[in-house]
Amino acid sequence: MQQMAKTRPKAWLMLALGLSAQTVGTVFVNAPAFLIPLLHQQDGLPLAQAGLLASAPTVGTALTLIAWGALADRYGERWVITAGLALTALAALGAVLVPGYIPLGLFGLAGGMASASCNAASGRLVVGWFPRHQRGLAMGIRQMAVPLGTAIAALTVPTVADASGIGPALMVPLVLTAAAAVSCGLWISDPPRATTSAHPEGSTANPYRASSFLWRIHAVSVLLVVPQLTLTIFGLVWLIADVRLDSVLAGAIVGGAQLVGALGRIAVGVWSDRLGSRVRLLRWVAVAGLVTMPLITVADAMSLQVVATVAFVAATVVSVADNGLAFTSVAEAAGPRWSGKALGTQNTGQFLAAAGVGPGVGALVGLLGYPLAYLMVAAAPLAAIPLIPERDVHAEG
Repeated sequence: MQQMAKTRPKAWLMLALGLSAQTVGTVFVNAPAFLIPLLHQQDGLPLAQAGLLASAPTVGTALTLIAWGALADRYGERWVITAGLALTALAALGAVLVPGYIPLGLFGLAGGMASASCNAASGRLVVGWFPRHQRGLAMGIRQMAVPLGTAIAALTVPTVADASGIGPALMVPLVLTAAAAVSCGLWISDPPRATTSAHPEGSTANPYRASSFLWRIHAVSVLLVVPQLTLTIFGLVWLIADVRLDSVLAGAIVGGAQLVGALGRIAVGVWSDRLGSRVRLLRWVAVAGLVTMPLITVADAMSLQVVATVAFVAATVVSVADNGLAFTSVAEAAGPRWSGKALGTQNTGQFLAAAGVGPGVGALVGLLGYPLAYLMVAAAPLAAIPLIPERDVHAEG
């Protein structure tokens, strides 16, 4: 207990740094999605192509997650996060300085490849510094980063873009990633690692060969990211085009929903600590996702503006609630010697799925309209429910 009391302040500092790193990386990755109204409505870019452009950072992230995770396993979290953020800032600078759709997509791809370092290493940093009975809370706070970063992007990028254009809007992720790179380089400390000799099996054995648990969690997370990214990418333009809200109010609703979702991740993490199970709660979240997406469809089809807005907020909060549970489950099942690669694999599957959401759902919307497209997205949580394992797995070490 004495040792735990000594390390707790430093653990909270590491959590704050990991949270900030992931948040600013998320701002960069999601910034192009909030340029869609400008690109589609003002510049006339087809929705499917605008969605493809918005997916470029996501594709880049998916390409390098496992590699960054392996580097974090081998060399530690500090330099991986710092280098990745610095490279992300350089990519944002390139996007600001070089105009055009193709450079925007290429720099978005490059920045996504760099920002993947935060996804792979910041979760490992948090798990390494917190004991098991606090990891649900800690990872819930860390997993606030995605909705928090999305909210920051939603509240800043479209406003700046409307007023000044794409280049100035991309200054937002440029400044944030540069500042975070400096702070992480100065203050991150890698967590203490259990020695291999102390836990020879649990620390080094391949957890993917022990059971199907990790593969099933990966598959569930791939499916549950589909409604999350659908609402993130198309929520703003849907609220403007179908629900008939003005752009400022729509941006505030998207940002507010993401902030509520961020707080929800903490609540879900604490709940899982008290419940003593991540996967049981994960199943409940998937069921909630199955219910909320069709609510949007019904409200949109019946032109119920207030109901549609409330349903959108509820579906957004539910759609982001699973990530902390899944990440904690993966880190605990993989153990300290495999968590970087396992979390990289976890994120890779999610980002590969997310990369298809932009053009795929954009094409569905163009063909069927928003209500039916959202209804089809509800098939993802439906498919995820039977894949969720019955009980948690904890690695030794």
